[in-house]
Amino acid sequence: MAPSGNVADPPPTSTIDSFNSGDTAENDIRPFFVLHKASSGSSLHGKPTGNVKSKRRIESPNPKIAKRSEVESVEEGDSQFFSTTRLKVFDTVWSKIEKTIEDVLRYSNSKVFSGIHDWIRESFESIVSSGALRLSEAVRSYPVLTQASSKQLLTAMVLTRNLEMVDDLLTFEELELHLKSQGCHVAKLSSMDFSAKSGVGGCLRVLLRQFVMPTVDVVDVTILASWYRENQNHENPVVIIVDDTERCCGSVLSDLILILSEWAVKVPIFLVMGVSTAHDAPRKILSVNALQRLCASSFTLSSPAERMDAVLEAVFLRPCSGFTVSHKVALFMRSYFLCQDGTLTSFVRTLKIACLQHFSLEPLSIMLEHFCQDGINQLSDEGNGLLTEATMKHAFHLPSVTRNKITRSTFEMLPQFLSDLQRMPNPWSVVVLCIYEVGKFDKLRLLDIFCETLDPEARYLKYFSPSATVNFQSHDSGRSSVIRRVLHKLRDLSPSQLSTLLKSWENLTADFSEMNDKVMELHPFMRSVEAVGQRQGLPNSPKKHASRSHSKHEKELKAMTDKVAAVIEFMLREYMKPVESVPFQEIVCFKNVDMLQSALLGDPRGRIQSDLLESHNILHCVCCSKRGTNLLPSMHDTSILYTLAQEHADVINLHDWYQSFKTILIPRSSKAKPKSKSSSKSKKRKDMCEEPEAPTETLIQARFCRAVMELQIAGLIRMPSKRRPDFVQRVAFGS
Repeated sequence: MAPSGNVADPPPTSTIDSFNSGDTAENDIRPFFVLHKASSGSSLHGKPTGNVKSKRRIESPNPKIAKRSEVESVEEGDSQFFSTTRLKVFDTVWSKIEKTIEDVLRYSNSKVFSGIHDWIRESFESIVSSGALRLSEAVRSYPVLTQASSKQLLTAMVLTRNLEMVDDLLTFEELELHLKSQGCHVAKLSSMDFSAKSGVGGCLRVLLRQFVMPTVDVVDVTILASWYRENQNHENPVVIIVDDTERCCGSVLSDLILILSEWAVKVPIFLVMGVSTAHDAPRKILSVNALQRLCASSFTLSSPAERMDAVLEAVFLRPCSGFTVSHKVALFMRSYFLCQDGTLTSFVRTLKIACLQHFSLEPLSIMLEHFCQDGINQLSDEGNGLLTEATMKHAFHLPSVTRNKITRSTFEMLPQFLSDLQRMPNPWSVVVLCIYEVGKFDKLRLLDIFCETLDPEARYLKYFSPSATVNFQSHDSGRSSVIRRVLHKLRDLSPSQLSTLLKSWENLTADFSEMNDKVMELHPFMRSVEAVGQRQGLPNSPKKHASRSHSKHEKELKAMTDKVAAVIEFMLREYMKPVESVPFQEIVCFKNVDMLQSALLGDPRGRIQSDLLESHNILHCVCCSKRGTNLLPSMHDTSILYTLAQEHADVINLHDWYQSFKTILIPRSSKAKPKSKSSSKSKKRKDMCEEPEAPTETLIQARFCRAVMELQIAGLIRMPSKRRPDFVQRVAFGS
């Protein structure tokens, strides 16, 4: 690029004439770059024509450079296209994963929800069969009946077994929608509604606003009774859901129970109380009078571990979206789930972040859209714009491709490999589920089995030798292998448990003939073992509890378990091919565990230190990008000050720190120099590019104080104490 003094001048006359002439070719455009306007006082406009013609002419760009710029513009356009496409595909993939998780959770709670509704409906019908009250009787201040049983409030104690309330919020929202869909009048109260400040009046106000109308401000239970007897509202029960009973104010909840129990005959109210520790948890917070008014029934939801296994099976082991994670990422997700809050919400959030980071890092992740649509063959179409030269080049330079020594020959190779990649997890997931069926007898979690079977080195195969089984207890160091525990438990199963296991294997391997044939070969041996056991009158108990007198049956049972173990070994060796060992696995598999850990756990103080020391990489300014190891006065004051602090130990002398800072702002080259009396045009032009005037002492002190204060706010230094007023202390070291 030409200097600013030249490019700011008007173009030569010949150039202007060439633009105006009609003989000029359409592509013969000579660009001019204006960096800044000339100052109004410049004498360039008064120059004669001869001087203008003497200026150096800016030639048109080199054809090679122009061609390179066109290629770069095309690549930038492709990058923008794929960035937008990746965002859309991420929305598609995550929407399918999220819907799958919602369906799994809804199905896991469906039996309990149906049981709660059946209990409400049966109790309501028994209350209605005793006779309905007239409206005048229903709005009286006291119940018609005076028996103690008439003041019992039917209550459902729902045990969630969650440590945190974040998972229960969605559960009780689903329960509310389920009961409303069945025709019940439902109001949901949170623990915030049972505060001591609002009292029982605040709870009743929230109830009336949900049942009667949103604008009700009067707290009167007769309004609820009148509403229930009007417009056929009495044909359906009234349900009040308290999602987190253990966090409610006990006195307020007790008062509400006493008030509602007085109207139990006139308005059949059913109370659903969520507890997380035990069914009798309300005994610790409710008064004795309130407990006497409750007629409780117990319901238990599935445990967080069971819901986790169901979600894991639906997302990673069943045909879902094609997205998966590596062995190290799975181990980190399990550790984060167990060591943090242990909630399914945190696991789903971790999975979403991993999926988003995968799409942001891998350009070919856009092909996951076809995994969702089950249409890998669509990649061979010319009109989809996915198999471009850039994508093909990137695909055949992936580490998994170069590691397997796959060379690029035709465009049809990539769709074929992706088709194999899509079919590959199906037999692998079937084997994992078969192992999980054995692990259920030992209460093993699917998450542990899933993490171990993702191991790309397949170290678990060595546990299927007879010596490994014999030395299970003696050579077990640290945490035992899940696969080893499965094999050990397999040899202790009773005939009835083996029969149940084979039936489940038969259903799982129905779509894979080779595995299914191996399982079907075990049925004749299984029938002979059961027949011997029935003939000898042996109970269906584990082998270790069997009597020594039945040696023949023990031998046959041992032979049967050996054959079952041989089938598992066959499945592992033939079909347990982890996704990380397959070519092009980077398209579907997320492996950057460090990036995921940084996004979840974070390191804000280390990030602040890194940004202060490398501010030029963030700001991208021209003056600081080429500074090397030198500090420049154009840098940010806080960045200069923190870089200077690296030269000190845990304590910093304020005077020395300030003098170093002052030296950077006023370098030696900027000392006062005698001004030249020459007023030539060349010196005037040079004066325009000279450095700004050095700051004053007062300004330097102010900037120093402000930078020190910012470092204190960032938590990097501690301000001077009365004991040592001339020193500050560093509280963070390293990034």
